[in-house]
Amino acid sequence: MDRLPKVGIPIIIGIIILVIIIAKSAVTIDSGEAGVLYKPFGGGVVTDAPPLGEGFHVVAPWNKVFIYEVRRQELKEIMNVLSSNGLDIKLEASVWYQPEAKNLGKLHQEIGGDYLNRILLPTIRSAARSVVGRYTPEQLYSSKRDAIQAEIFDETKKIIKNQYIQLDEVLVRDVTLPATIKEAIERKLKQEQESLEYEFRLISAQKEAERQVIEAQGKSDANRILSQSLNDQILKDKGIEATLMLAKSNNSKVIVIGAGDGGLPIILGND
Repeated sequence: MDRLPKVGIPIIIGIIILVIIIAKSAVTIDSGEAGVLYKPFGGGVVTDAPPLGEGFHVVAPWNKVFIYEVRRQELKEIMNVLSSNGLDIKLEASVWYQPEAKNLGKLHQEIGGDYLNRILLPTIRSAARSVVGRYTPEQLYSSKRDAIQAEIFDETKKIIKNQYIQLDEVLVRDVTLPATIKEAIERKLKQEQESLEYEFRLISAQKEAERQVIEAQGKSDANRILSQSLNDQILKDKGIEATLMLAKSNNSKVIVIGAGDGGLPIILGND
């Protein structure tokens, strides 16, 4: 060290300080992230300008940059909730969310980086308990999953409004009932299905019997009307019409007038 010129020591110290300043000033923000700038000597968190985007940035060494993931993220949660009649239900849900990039500074200032545990997670749990508590286990097991999903989404979105968090979707992945309740519901559904099938067979048999009665009645009425309409005079007229038509044909025949029953002609002949 004694051999170094006296001027070299300040240069080395200056280089070291410069390296430290550059290291403190350089900030790299990865893809899918954004940075919130904090100025301890300039008003604190910057909320009136867009956050720092992806790439390399140089900031004053006394400033700080807080990096947030701004891509869509998934929260998986398994919750124990109560149905309308007080039974314990296990609900498995997924929540798709992301911070509002344009309001990232306000999110950092008012809520902080742990916004998931401070805001979103308690809200999801509260909304799930509120919604599931409106339904019976039978409804939860059978046909109400889509309705539950939509209602949890709506309630959560309403609560986190103006909290700088964007809620994209709530998915109910599974609803688990106590084993005894599930078995009872399955037995009940099976009995209802069998009852519906039996009722369908009865209705089908009844309709078939009604059809046969209507068909028989129609045939009876047709025969009665036909019988009433065929009197002697009509038969004679029909016989005369048939005789005239046969007399005009080219086939050889012998017609005996007045020789049949009721005075109708007898026709003798061949093709």
